[in-house]
Amino acid sequence: MRAVVLTGPHTAEVADVPAPRPGPGQVVVDVSRVGVCGTDVELFTGEMSYLHDGQAAYPLRPGHEWCGTVSAVGDGVEEAWVGRRTTGDTMLGCGHCRRCLAGRHHVCADRYEIGIRGGWHGALAEQLLVPASSLHALPDALDDTAGAMVEPGGNAVRAVRAANVGEGDQVLVAGPGTIGLLAALFVEAAGARAHLLGPDEQSLEFARSLGLTHTWTEATLPDEPWDAVVDASTGASVPARAVDLVEPAGRVVFIGIAPTPTLFDSRSLVFRDITAVGILGASAGLAGAIEAYANGSVDPRPLVAATVPLTQAAAVLAGERPGSRGPKVHVDPRR
Repeated sequence: MRAVVLTGPHTAEVADVPAPRPGPGQVVVDVSRVGVCGTDVELFTGEMSYLHDGQAAYPLRPGHEWCGTVSAVGDGVEEAWVGRRTTGDTMLGCGHCRRCLAGRHHVCADRYEIGIRGGWHGALAEQLLVPASSLHALPDALDDTAGAMVEPGGNAVRAVRAANVGEGDQVLVAGPGTIGLLAALFVEAAGARAHLLGPDEQSLEFARSLGLTHTWTEATLPDEPWDAVVDASTGASVPARAVDLVEPAGRVVFIGIAPTPTLFDSRSLVFRDITAVGILGASAGLAGAIEAYANGSVDPRPLVAATVPLTQAAAVLAGERPGSRGPKVHVDPRR
């Protein structure tokens, strides 16, 4: 089968690789759509921290935002999965450690991250091997575009839940990228008011086309009582700013990752009774994202600027931006 293989920094190719065969408890998925994520770009450029601490190594096959159809199952897996459209969890825990047994497999010390950590091959390929236990069936209401947006949506769901958003709350989301935009849409779906903070006016234009009309730069940000702040940015100064902005007894959620260490005064959390939460991965939010997409309360599809063939994936990883203004590019490995 064909797959995108990263062989070193800034080096990617579409190669012929052995097709996967399912072992016990595993399935093979014929991939129909894959999203290109910032993490994939960092793996391509060599900047991803896992490449420097031994959790990932070249050659590497990326891709973790996917959907497809199960085409083969291994021993112990119900045959009913064959032919079903599905997406799945990126985080694959060992299944027997204390964290996994407590439902925290996404922070298992020995976890694989599909297409990212531990050498588990990713979804920028014609087929993908995954454990059946990681699958989430997709309803007919979700097309392939929405299906491949479940993983980023799950991250946004977890961030909004962690913000403890309630009816009428004022929530500031920093960062108008994919996760920030989805978080703002989930905030609005929860009955709260989403405000989006971007680095400049140009970065906010697309957000306004989604109906997110409360958009601000640092220069225009109003003096509002922010019940929660979600940092979905990559700015090293944003975490400290988020802590300063949130209301006393409010919540700050960190889901964006800056390229350099960030600093804030932890005394601010104590003296103002602020709850700070970090979010890693979509695991516990996948079902919520599927439900919201299926019932129409959140539509992620306008965020996808274009869908390109597998042969164009390397160019996208290198920074090519085909299509409209949306922040996400999808790949169709069947093309």
